[in-house]
Amino acid sequence: RRLLPLFLGLFQGALLLFFALFVTYDEPSAQAENANLVANKVYSTFPFFQDIQVMLVVGLGLLLTFLPCYGLSALTHNFLLLNFSMQWALVLQGLLHHFHHGQVQLDLHKLLISEFAAVTVLISVGAILGRTSPCQLLVMATCEIPVYLTSEWVIINCLGVLDVGGTITIHVFSCYFGLGVSKALFRAGQQPLHPKEAPTPRSDLMSLVGMLILWVFWPSFVAVLCQPGDAQHRAILNTLLAMSAGAITTVVASSLLERDGKLSPGHLQNGSLAGGVVIGAVADMAMPPVAALALGSLSALACVLGFRFLTPLLGRKLSLLDQCGIHNLHGLPGTLGAAASAVAILVASKDTSTSHFLQQALHQVAGLAVAIGVSLLGGLLTGATLRLPCLAQPPERFCFDDSLYFKIQDQAENPRPDNTTEEGALALKE
Repeated sequence: RRLLPLFLGLFQGALLLFFALFVTYDEPSAQAENANLVANKVYSTFPFFQDIQVMLVVGLGLLLTFLPCYGLSALTHNFLLLNFSMQWALVLQGLLHHFHHGQVQLDLHKLLISEFAAVTVLISVGAILGRTSPCQLLVMATCEIPVYLTSEWVIINCLGVLDVGGTITIHVFSCYFGLGVSKALFRAGQQPLHPKEAPTPRSDLMSLVGMLILWVFWPSFVAVLCQPGDAQHRAILNTLLAMSAGAITTVVASSLLERDGKLSPGHLQNGSLAGGVVIGAVADMAMPPVAALALGSLSALACVLGFRFLTPLLGRKLSLLDQCGIHNLHGLPGTLGAAASAVAILVASKDTSTSHFLQQALHQVAGLAVAIGVSLLGGLLTGATLRLPCLAQPPERFCFDDSLYFKIQDQAENPRPDNTTEEGALALKE
């Protein structure tokens, strides 16, 4: 109860001091041509930025509300982590890459890059959703952002990997970082099914609404960093095609996997978004439209099959907890997208000299290996840190419950049989 406001208060105070001493805006453009250039950049970027904000705050927040008694916590913690991680990434990026003459000049592009860094935290949290305290999540974000910035710098700047939509740098990295945290944090073995873990029709409906919001705005997330013009146009079209094919394939696969032919809400909530994950690495490349459709279908099929077969297998064999199935939505489609980018580069090399294209294809594979290796190592170390008793990990029987962190107004009117006053006092003591 005291550590959370103390941690956030000290962080925000330190950030205020840092901004007061070192952060400023770009100098106003004196010439009319420069002023028009800046205005065009703002007007072309800010609509994409707004779409991404809606995706992360509303879409992703609602997607995490499939746990019936944890919706308030999922929405609020997602919003808190987005703001915390974005500000932390701004500080680190400013010190590492943009610190010139004792000042960091802030602009919309730097803010956008920092928000992309925050996305990795929001995805990784899905692996341990509901079983961790807010303090643990903040410490996880504190550790993950510098690891992500290091990984991204190696992948993009050192290896020269092509990944405009963050398939490798964001989705693959955040997936395996979250799984590494989960494996190190819950070492005791496979967690039994919690009574409050099963979704209800209402919670599934809220999560499905979040998926629809993400589905609508996902092309902005993929295309925002593309070069304006043909590349950005191709990225938007390819993303729409991949996600449309993924949505249809999800319905087909989910219906065929169920004996009675009914649809699984969990499959729809995740498989419909897999096309947006897989297309990020190849979105701006010159490839035929049928390739986008094929990738979207393959990624959705991999996601649904992962939920049906791979997740239970990993739980039994490796005792791996993946609460939201981030391995199925981000890990499998992300790996498929990285492989597709290497193939697309090799196919493009048929008309010209192959040596440069072969090297670039190898760099795509190397970037995937770096993302997986760095994220797993960083996640395991972070998960071991989160086991510290002072971070107040909730007891197993009090997981997935908003009343542990929020004042529920109608709690007195609708008491839960498993959440009595005595148990609440015991939870606080533990």
